[in-house]
Amino acid sequence: MASELGHGLYWQDMKVGNRYKTFGRTITETDIVNFISCTGMLELLFTNAVYRETESAIKGRLSPGALVFSIAEGLVIAGTIQGTGMAFLGMELEIKGPTFAGDTVHVELEVIESRESSKGGRGIVKTRNSVINQTNQTVMVYTPVRMMKGRPG
Repeated sequence: MASELGHGLYWQDMKVGNRYKTFGRTITETDIVNFISCTGMLELLFTNAVYRETESAIKGRLSPGALVFSIAEGLVIAGTIQGTGMAFLGMELEIKGPTFAGDTVHVELEVIESRESSKGGRGIVKTRNSVINQTNQTVMVYTPVRMMKGRPG
């Protein structure tokens, strides 16, 4: 049987110390507008250019951290857990720096915990996910804990 392209890793494949790197994704002005409109995140930093330039300590078209996290998760899901992720169980998240429209981010994952769950056929995997921009600056670090499928059979 042929391997399925785009299929995620099973928990047994995600050994402590393994590292993975996603492809990059540019955050656009359209991404920011759609995200703040969809979520109702009407913070002046995201909706008022005059405020950003006259009152904010951070200049430029800032992206909400929640959008950066969402894009990072999309990159992770596409690259490592498509079809094998069962549940997102929790995380810690730290913003390390701003992300702006036009920035291109990718995610570097390191497996920091991996074990079989109490219910057979699945496992619990914790990774440290670093979101890194085009200048190699880490802008976010988060540590998701996920329930993942085990290898069939």
